[in-house]
Amino acid sequence: MNIVKAIKNIPSGIVKKGKAAGRAIAGFCKWLVNDIKDIGVTFKNGDWKTRVSYLIMGFGPLMRRQYLRGIMLLLFEIVYIFYMVGFGGSYLTDFGTLGTRGRGFNEDGTVYYGDNSFLILLFGLMTICYTLIFIFVWRVNVRQNKEAQMLLAKGKKLPTSGQDFRSLFDKHFDKTLLALPVTGIAVFTALPILFMICVAFTNYDFDHQPPARLFTWVGLDNFKSLLSWGQGIGSTFFSVLLWTLIWAFFATFLNYFLGMGLAMLINKKGIKFKKMWRTIFVITIAVPQFVSLLYVSKLFAGDGLINSYLMQWGWISKPLPFWTNGTWAKVTIIGINLWIGIPYLMLIATGLLMNIPEDLYESARIDGANRFQMFRKITLPYMLFVTGPYLLTSFTGNLNNFNVIYLLNQGRPGSDALGAKAGTTDLLITWLYKMTVNDTNYKLAAAIGIMVFIVTAVISLVVYNVLPSVKDEEGFQ
Repeated sequence: MNIVKAIKNIPSGIVKKGKAAGRAIAGFCKWLVNDIKDIGVTFKNGDWKTRVSYLIMGFGPLMRRQYLRGIMLLLFEIVYIFYMVGFGGSYLTDFGTLGTRGRGFNEDGTVYYGDNSFLILLFGLMTICYTLIFIFVWRVNVRQNKEAQMLLAKGKKLPTSGQDFRSLFDKHFDKTLLALPVTGIAVFTALPILFMICVAFTNYDFDHQPPARLFTWVGLDNFKSLLSWGQGIGSTFFSVLLWTLIWAFFATFLNYFLGMGLAMLINKKGIKFKKMWRTIFVITIAVPQFVSLLYVSKLFAGDGLINSYLMQWGWISKPLPFWTNGTWAKVTIIGINLWIGIPYLMLIATGLLMNIPEDLYESARIDGANRFQMFRKITLPYMLFVTGPYLLTSFTGNLNNFNVIYLLNQGRPGSDALGAKAGTTDLLITWLYKMTVNDTNYKLAAAIGIMVFIVTAVISLVVYNVLPSVKDEEGFQ
């Protein structure tokens, strides 16, 4: 793979993805219009059982003696109605304001608790999701009535309740098996993500903590503040974003090429004690990062062993500012990350280098190629072709590499040029953590989380689709 060529293909990849997204949106709109039209046609051409089912779910199957389907659909509608009347409806009503009456005191001095914006947002969002699921099930109900009526019109028999039950463990066993995991993902993953997205459009922070104080919708104000170039929090965001991209680039490609070089050096003919050298480098990744990074951070401290010995030997007169100067801290972090990351790449490259046919190198030597030419024409293309997806995942992983930054120096040192308590070496992910845990600035933390997702998703989708190993899996010969 030619890296320069791949980088040049990124703009065209963005354009292609934009066109594909446009086609997908147009296709969805067309499908939605056709589906709504089909609902109307089904009601127009349906018998009285089908039409009543539009209001009472499961009525048609019950009348056609498909009791299992009918009871399940009817129970789902009954549960939804009771949920909306007894619980969800009140939260959905206040969803537009997120509450109007917070905690206060009565005339006799007792405390009363009014609305809770947090619960209104959470349960209101849950109610909206439940309503969307209800609409989907209602559509399934209409479709089943249409299919049943068509089968009867052709003189065919409808599936019985027993056949429907057995199909859950035969024909539709995949749906039965995935029902519980999908529900768990929806409740414990999808819903919290949607909640976080909604928080980004509110003023939920330290000054708006329910139930004492309510928070409300503010639209795109948080994103305007975040993207205001050269002003306040906007200047900080772009500075942190730039460092995040620089860090991810060096943490990925320096580790990659140096790890590959180390593997080639150890695998070189004539090198003795290969297993010993590999073991020495693997030891660095055998120790948990939580332990090794905290220890290394103390080594490079102002009163750490490195500065102490350098001053003792007379090489320096005062401690080197490894963690107190922004530039020094960034270079130090990248260097320490090499110590952590190179062994991983060395192990990966060792296995891949052994799979390159020796005949290719022999042919290249006969043709007069030198070592650099063989590396550039044989080794590097093969390695990049095979490890292209790994490089992408490594880059996106480094964009969100919380451990290395936070365990080494917590994003310090601070800077007067950066606001919102961001440090010079903070990544977007560590800055987000500080906003959430230390400052309880949930609104901007949520907005930053969305921006991290957008940056990561765009880079991943664009680069992934220009990788030769993805475009042509059989292309490397």
